[in-house]
Amino acid sequence: MWINKLLPTLLEKYCVLAEEVGHYHTTTGDILDLTSIENRKQELRARSWAYERLIPISKIIEAHKLHIVNRYELADFLNVTEEFLDVALEWYKSKYGLCVYIYNFTVCFEPLGVIELFEWLDTPILTYGS
Repeated sequence: MWINKLLPTLLEKYCVLAEEVGHYHTTTGDILDLTSIENRKQELRARSWAYERLIPISKIIEAHKLHIVNRYELADFLNVTEEFLDVALEWYKSKYGLCVYIYNFTVCFEPLGVIELFEWLDTPILTYGS
């Protein structure tokens, strides 16, 4: 595994490392030729693996509970670059659509936010944040 030592920050190296570990877990053979559809699929699997490990939806919900309110703070909380976060959120959007419901929360990817459903006296109450 090779990571460019000229990358300026540890966060950038961390994000690249996650993708490379994703290759270890999800790909086989030489996939450098990205004109091949199969190689592009393997590249996407490795990136998806990295997105799900570094930015699990449960961590987005945790950030909401901690009152993290913007992408910069969310990227900082997750220890990833803003660019990596943005690409991961686009990937989640392509996988789930604009929103996904999990653990009594609706996580919206565009615009980014978390909606929490509260049950009180059999009346659902919605809040918005993050």
